[in-house]
Formats: sequence, C-alpha cells, structure tokens
Amino acid sequence: MSDRLDQLERRIDELRAGVRRAMRARDAVTARALRADLRAAERTWDSLVSSPVQTPGGKRAGATTVRERVHQALDALGAPAQPRLIVAVSEAFFSGGLRSAQLTSIRRDEERSFRSSPYGRPYYLCAALTDRLSPARGLLTLSAWPLERRVVGPLSPRVDFLTCAAAVAQHIQRSAGPSPESLRLVARMGRNIPGGELVELGKDVDPGRVAEMALAELAVHLDRDTRDRAELAARAREQLDDPARLFGAALLSAANVGALGKEGITA
Repeated sequence: MSDRLDQLERRIDELRAGVRRAMRARDAVTARALRADLRAAERTWDSLVSSPVQTPGGKRAGATTVRERVHQALDALGAPAQPRLIVAVSEAFFSGGLRSAQLTSIRRDEERSFRSSPYGRPYYLCAALTDRLSPARGLLTLSAWPLERRVVGPLSPRVDFLTCAAAVAQHIQRSAGPSPESLRLVARMGRNIPGGELVELGKDVDPGRVAEMALAELAVHLDRDTRDRAELAARAREQLDDPARLFGAALLSAANVGALGKEGITA
C-alpha cells in the first residue's frame, strides 16, 4: 500500500504543477481537465489512507503518531502552514488529536533525526526557508516537496494561504459528508478572500465558491511568486548543504558576514 500511496502522491504533485502552468498560460480548458484528474487522484488517495490498517494478526494498528498526523495535514494543504492551521485541518478531515504545543519542537526533533541518520526516513517535517535562507518561524513543510515550494518570498504568505484555502474547499467537495469542523474552517478562510465577506459561517457555506475565489486571486499573484521562489531555490541549492536545505541556515551576525567576505555564504 505504501508504494501505491507514493505513486499517487507523485501523480498529485505532477497534476498540481500542471494546473499551475495552465493557469499561468490562461489555458482554462487544460486547467479544468487537470483539476478533474487531480480530484480523482486525491479521492483515490483519500480512500487509501482512510482504510483501516491491519496488523498481521488481523487487528487494527494503533493510533497514528503526531508526525504522521502533521504529514497528513500538510500533504492535504500542499503548501507551508503554521501549526494552528495544521491542527485545524487534522481536526476537520483526519483523526484529530493534535495540539499546537506538540508542534513547537517537532522541527528540531526532525533535524536531529536527519543529522544522525540522513535520509533514514521516507519524509521529514522541515522548516520553510526565508529570503535569507534561514528557517521561517512557525512554518512547516514536507521534505518531499520541491525546494521551490519550501521557500517563501514576499508574496508567498498570501499565495500559500490561497493555496490552502482552495485545498480545504476542494477536500470538502470530495467528501461524502463534511464535518462541522471542516465547514467552519473553510468559512473562516473564505471570509479572508476578496468577495468572501458574505460567506456563511454555518452549514450553508459553499466550498465551491470559496475554491473559485481563492483560485481567482491566486492567478493574480502566481507568476511573481513563482519567479521569486525559483530565485530563492536556486540560491539555496548553490549555497546550502542538504541539512540546511531542509531545516534552514543559521543566521549570521553582520560582523560575521563582513568577516566572511566574498567567500562567505549569506544566510
């Protein structure tokens, strides 16, 4: 099953990238077709991860770990996210049980694990990287994501919010019976998008409308943000080693930067 999930996750990433390319090219027909394929792939992924895991003795496996729940939420969102949103998504769509306090040290734990045994795990929960290539405070990402998605430029907070809002809304659309928590979450997010001031807060919220509004504003910012992130990712590949690409470079003081001169690595 894990191989099937890995294949599906790669396919979902490819389809998401294709949707973005079609949106940038203003190719509505291709974007619509790719979104349909994306929804189908995500429905298959949802059905697989929702199936009870059986042990060799036929009993259900124990509860998922904190890192597995965080991975579930981030993978569903598809963009860097703060602990509060990760907790809300886990509660709305998955097993829940996460608390923001549990996420405060998780990045450091993941970095220690990576440094002691590089690439010993299928994935790591990492930091988003700022324009100084240092870890962005309070933003978690997945190591499996391309570097361009794990760095944040000037427009990235807004782009990522819109990406997450669209993902939450589309997840509800695929759901047979959305939970009250998921409807409250998409309503809160929708009210922070232009045109969403009148989004209903109750069960009558329209996830499709929220997704449309999020994608419409996303199209406005996407080109610039994509360029900014590509430049940051290129710098990170040139200047950082593997651990720093995942968890960020240590900040250098002004004095240290000056002392390093042209041979130094700016963080």
